[in-house]
Amino acid sequence: MKSDEIFNSQDVKIPIVKARMMTKKQRPEPLPQILDISPYVPGHAPSPSTGRVFKLASNENPLGASPAARRAVEEATSHLEVYPDGNATRLREAIAERYGLDANRIICGAGSDEIFQMLGKAYLEKGDEIIQSTHGFLVYELVAQQAGAITKSAPEKQLHTDVDAILDCVTEKTKIVFIANPNNPTGTYISFEEVRRLHAGLPSHVILVLDGAYAEYVRANDYAAGIELVSEFENVVMTRTFSKIYGLAALRLGWAYAPAHIIDALHRVRGPFNVSETAQLAGIAAIQDQAFLETSLAHNNEQRERLFAGLEKLGLDPVPSVANFILAKFPEKLGQSAVEAAKFLDTKGVSVRAMVSYKLPHCLRISVGSADSVDAVLSGLEEFLAAS
Repeated sequence: MKSDEIFNSQDVKIPIVKARMMTKKQRPEPLPQILDISPYVPGHAPSPSTGRVFKLASNENPLGASPAARRAVEEATSHLEVYPDGNATRLREAIAERYGLDANRIICGAGSDEIFQMLGKAYLEKGDEIIQSTHGFLVYELVAQQAGAITKSAPEKQLHTDVDAILDCVTEKTKIVFIANPNNPTGTYISFEEVRRLHAGLPSHVILVLDGAYAEYVRANDYAAGIELVSEFENVVMTRTFSKIYGLAALRLGWAYAPAHIIDALHRVRGPFNVSETAQLAGIAAIQDQAFLETSLAHNNEQRERLFAGLEKLGLDPVPSVANFILAKFPEKLGQSAVEAAKFLDTKGVSVRAMVSYKLPHCLRISVGSADSVDAVLSGLEEFLAAS
């Protein structure tokens, strides 16, 4: 045997230098941009309490899901051994029928979050830029970071998306503009005319993503979720979710309506069975149960008004909202801060969402829950402010 060779267990010659490299202990390293990502932290449930607890940190439907959707989930358990329809054909057809769309221009995902991830995989690479508003949904930036892209945050105007500020951020490197309308966490919206003006100012190669997670809650005459723009142009995507008013957050289900060429690209990067059969069947039942949606909307309108009035009475300067949550502003004063209020409420069995990560350190986002939960959060805040 030559001095520069050894044998492995299969009697295969391996150069000594190579053998030493193989035995050197190393570990796989992720892409550099991945280590810069701060993982998304969801709203938490209240701490254990001897009394009732109310989770008002995640904008969930306090009425739960449609009875029809729950029955669909129960029926789905009878054939769990079968793979789901990878194309979600029946679900896409149900969505298309509900909104008068072309089912071939609809794609479904595990929540609208996955749709954003698909867009990042298909259209972003290192050095590209995305644009969002200053207080935009945190997932947009995560999508950019995963691709090594840069996030530019446009200043808002009184907590409303500012079209001119976004257009001022556009460069030759801009690939995607993400707009949540209504916006999370502010609860504000911009009119369809403003959205159209934004689109008109964008280069044709830039994708405008209209995130309509809370669209079903809006009943303003000057609002539209974006279906018309998608139908008219080649660079607009509208996303929706079943997690909010439909109450299917646990199943992770969302969808997008987009031009055919974008849908084709997204299908090429999605997982082959990315939406479970259970979620598909529940989604079909939910979107066909418009009576439950209207009941949920009426409940939200009533309790949002109560919550807003109560917060205003406490001097917490709530932001008028068209969604199922309200942003409340707290004094920049030790003992009365938003973070301290959130911790106090948690001891009372009520969880709300602190907004530090959204660059709103003096605010709390409070979901519109049941009548009892509205009472609990208002009485808890009254006690907190009185004690400080």
